[in-house]
Amino acid sequence: MANMNREIQELLADYAVALRDGCLPGFLKSLTRDEAQSIKNSEEFWEATDVVRLMNSAGFGEKAVVPDVGLFISRVDAAIVSRQKKAKASTRTRNRKHANL
Repeated sequence: MANMNREIQELLADYAVALRDGCLPGFLKSLTRDEAQSIKNSEEFWEATDVVRLMNSAGFGEKAVVPDVGLFISRVDAAIVSRQKKAKASTRTRNRKHANL
């Protein structure tokens, strides 16, 4: 079980690990209300996070991978075209001779 009501130094260490591992949402979810309040009010924490970010980018900057959004964009374009085709197909008038009356 996680340590409850961590001090600023412990929160900063946990933040640094979460930043390095790429799991900041997990860190934020782990905060108790009191911890979140102490982070919000602590200038020391925010100054230290800037240093942690700089150190993290210096230490892992070469290994950082910028995602290629080309595949994402092509999938979005394909989905748009598919929806347009479906919309055109649904607006066609149907032959009423075959309708059950």
